[in-house]
Amino acid sequence: MRQHRLRAAAAGAALACLAAFGPTPSSAATPLAHTVGPGSVRPARFVPGPCPKTPEPIDALSTARCGHLEVPENRGRPGGRTVKLAVAVIKAASAKPSADPVVFMAGGPGGDTIDDIPLLVDSGLNKDRDLIVMAQRGNLYDQPNLACPEIDRFTAKAVGLGYDSAAAQRLMLDAVKKCRDRLKGDGVDLSAYNTIENAADFADLRTALGISRWNVYGYSYGSDLALTYLRLHPKGIRAVAIDSVTPPQSAILPWGWSSAHEGIDNILEACAAEPRCKSRYPDFATTLTEQVRRLEAKPLTLKAEPPSGGDPVKVVLDGGAVLNLLVANAVKAKDVPAAIDELGHGRPGRFARARAADSVQAVGVTAHGLTESVACGEWAPGSSESDVLKAGRRAFFGWPDTVVAQVPQLPFQYDVCRLWDVPDRAAVQRVATTSAVPTLLVSGTFDAKTGASWAKGAARTLSRSTSVLIPGITHWVVPQSPCAQSVLASFLARPTAPDTGCVAGLTPRPFTITPK
Repeated sequence: MRQHRLRAAAAGAALACLAAFGPTPSSAATPLAHTVGPGSVRPARFVPGPCPKTPEPIDALSTARCGHLEVPENRGRPGGRTVKLAVAVIKAASAKPSADPVVFMAGGPGGDTIDDIPLLVDSGLNKDRDLIVMAQRGNLYDQPNLACPEIDRFTAKAVGLGYDSAAAQRLMLDAVKKCRDRLKGDGVDLSAYNTIENAADFADLRTALGISRWNVYGYSYGSDLALTYLRLHPKGIRAVAIDSVTPPQSAILPWGWSSAHEGIDNILEACAAEPRCKSRYPDFATTLTEQVRRLEAKPLTLKAEPPSGGDPVKVVLDGGAVLNLLVANAVKAKDVPAAIDELGHGRPGRFARARAADSVQAVGVTAHGLTESVACGEWAPGSSESDVLKAGRRAFFGWPDTVVAQVPQLPFQYDVCRLWDVPDRAAVQRVATTSAVPTLLVSGTFDAKTGASWAKGAARTLSRSTSVLIPGITHWVVPQSPCAQSVLASFLARPTAPDTGCVAGLTPRPFTITPK
């Protein structure tokens, strides 16, 4: 699913060589034959080059080996054009690293992958192994880049509109159409930007770099991709770790409501289990429902300053906005009871500032073209607006239909998909992965985007899997949890016997308690 991005940037770095990756020829480009059909062979190759250049430096890139992977845009269409995917190899911190590196699969789909590098390094992903980061096709620093500045500009304006209003719907669909028309006009084959092609890109990367075995770590959509990759290209995979799990077989739009309910309900239960929180906010659940109903019936329009600073902007708070701010963790989990209580007492500041944050957009960074091609080709088929509404009503009984009619984080998605018009890929993508490769599944109890229970479905067909549940953590667990980092490091060292002992006794951080 779409992830909550942390804005980071990268700087230029040195040219790469491939000597460290094993028996790869030392030519400037390493060819790799890829069969796509009877009598048709398409090349894929890694080409060394400079690291991505972005406004602010990323220390790890100063010693990284970079370049790009050239692959067919559509492996099912011989003779078509190729695409270039940005690659960075971050050196291991250890003087004697293990031979099997870790390859990272980012969330999204569509978020810039390079800006995740500082979080990965801080989480210890390159402590004992090289860390390989490749931008998924269509991302920033790829050619082509499927950015949609039109959608970014809409998102900035949308904070001043009702979340599920007719005006927001009209402007969003106009932005989507303009982006699609522009990308199609540039010759982009939108049908080729899907999870199966993404998985084949990573299979090609391993071979092109001359790596015999590697480990995979992916989160959110990257877990969907990692499981697809494991299913279709198991050769050379030593171990797989997936974080904030999205099983391919479960990734269908109505199920977004089950995650939203699970994450928010776990916050409610954690507050009730903490004596100070329960005493201060005894009617937390009732207040939340009341405020969603009230604001959906009569939205608030006010001015709020974005958390990053700048002039106050107009924001509209309605029931849909409140729900989606909670799902996005825009109001931090520890602050949610206080924020809901303040809202009920006429102090909407926390929610207003959280909504104002989207008025500041990094225009042209997110590859919405990849996002929509995956959402419309893989997540939307086989369900309808009425299915979403039914799922929303089950998740949040008594909430207004206008709120629960929209998939969390993906408003008006069926209308968007009618415009985006890519083939239905559900039959080939929505398949469970059955594997004996050691797999670690990491979930956070407060994750309202990919609920922790989703990992259970994925684990059923992974015979050598270990599941870890981290209390009080939201989406993308490892960067937030030292314990999860320790478990991941242990898993990479001993995939069949990771040390999960630190999980016992973990509790959520204390909730914010405000004066009455």
